[in-house]
Amino acid sequence: MKLQGKKIILGVTGSIAAYKAAYLLRGLVKEGAEVQVVMTPSAKEFITPLTLSALSNKPVVSEFFSSEDGTWHSHVDMGIWADLMLVAPATASTMGKMAHGIADTLLVTTYMSAKCPVMVAPAMDLDMFKHPSNQQSIEILKSYGNLIIDPGSGELASGLVGKGRMEEPEVIVEKVIAFFNKKKNC
Repeated sequence: MKLQGKKIILGVTGSIAAYKAAYLLRGLVKEGAEVQVVMTPSAKEFITPLTLSALSNKPVVSEFFSSEDGTWHSHVDMGIWADLMLVAPATASTMGKMAHGIADTLLVTTYMSAKCPVMVAPAMDLDMFKHPSNQQSIEILKSYGNLIIDPGSGELASGLVGKGRMEEPEVIVEKVIAFFNKKKNC
């Protein structure tokens, strides 16, 4: 188990690629990571919190407060807890918010409070990915020290073919393992 003892926040955003988050989560847990999932409200339109909770053995959070009992989900505590934050899939909207400090979701406030390294795996249509505003957001995120996992090329949900699809979950897991190995050997 190459991620034994590692604490990872998995941020899931509202993209058709959100279904891949289940496979990604399973791969991280299989390697021994403890994973806390933070979803944007729109991510819940693509994959249920129940699915991700069952795979992580932890409650999934998406709102600042629990609607059932008013429990506060502290973005600060999560930001301190984690060894790594991984946002996958990352939409153009969420990356823009991360780049410009628009802290209107629990995921972005957690990102802004994170004391750990952050990896971002974009997922969107090829024209959105190439758009200058999105490319600027990516450059800003890189300038903050975030690690961008380049999207793959292939058939997209739109039916178009090109660069923009989220990298495959097993590749992302390997990149996370490699990141921790590199960090350990420094």
